[in-house]
Amino acid sequence: MPAYSASAPGKIILFGEHAVVYGRPAIAVPVLQVRAKAIVSVDPRSFPGLVKLQAPDIGLETSLYDLPENHPLAAVLLKAAAAMQLSHIPACNIKISSNIPIAGGMGSGAAVSVAILRAFSASLGHPLSDQQVSEISYEVEVIHHGTPSGIDNTVITYAKPVYFVKGRRIETLRVKRPFTLVIGDTGIQSPTSSVVSDVHKAWEAAPAHYEGLFDAVGATTASARKAIEAGSVDALGPLMDENQAQLYKMGVSSPELDELIEVACSSGALGAKLSGAGRGGNMIALVTPETASKVAMAIADAGAVRTIMTEIPKT
Repeated sequence: MPAYSASAPGKIILFGEHAVVYGRPAIAVPVLQVRAKAIVSVDPRSFPGLVKLQAPDIGLETSLYDLPENHPLAAVLLKAAAAMQLSHIPACNIKISSNIPIAGGMGSGAAVSVAILRAFSASLGHPLSDQQVSEISYEVEVIHHGTPSGIDNTVITYAKPVYFVKGRRIETLRVKRPFTLVIGDTGIQSPTSSVVSDVHKAWEAAPAHYEGLFDAVGATTASARKAIEAGSVDALGPLMDENQAQLYKMGVSSPELDELIEVACSSGALGAKLSGAGRGGNMIALVTPETASKVAMAIADAGAVRTIMTEIPKT
């Protein structure tokens, strides 16, 4: 039997993290340089339901039967089977690989879900639609993060820049002029759920203060959208700095992120900020093609365990 494979990109949030959970807009873009991949091989010789799962990157080798139903890998398969109205899951082998940093704010969990959903449904001759893939991966994100914004599953499923407001129709972002980013990984894993939970507790304790911060983030994000759609790339740098200051006031930055951001700016970046939940994970810096290598080397020297250069293309 043939093997079916599918892959999905990582993502970064350009503007609006945390505030997006509270109804403000956010901007996110796919990162095609990193991907999750799933390969599904149907095994007609084995009895129905015997699904073998291999994820060498995390040292996992198990079967669907041995995982609890709320395990993300089990949940994505069970939800896919329900969506396809399968009476049973055919026996198969699923191998998962990914070079997206885990707990780094780049959507590793959603990318794995999207890759599995596409490869698994294709192997059964019933490819799920983008909307189904996004909806199911969101349901799995709830297991990962508790109260996810919906950004990860959306931007990763559609692999396009998006302007996202929770509960509203997805808006694809028009990029008039391409721009370049350097992503710097602190190497510190920072589970989104715990940081989101801390921000929620802080919001409950001081709602007026945090609503004011969220409003400010929303205004910054709206300005960033206008700049991107107008091709005013130079305006994005100060807006990134502004968003970072807002996130710092929320208490979601960290000394490691602060240092990489400062080094990036002093090395020629037009602006820089954390990306994702914060307290670890990744930061991003807006650069020109001429300064990209210099900034990447500087943040690597300052402690980034990995750097990625990515261009957000014209759309």
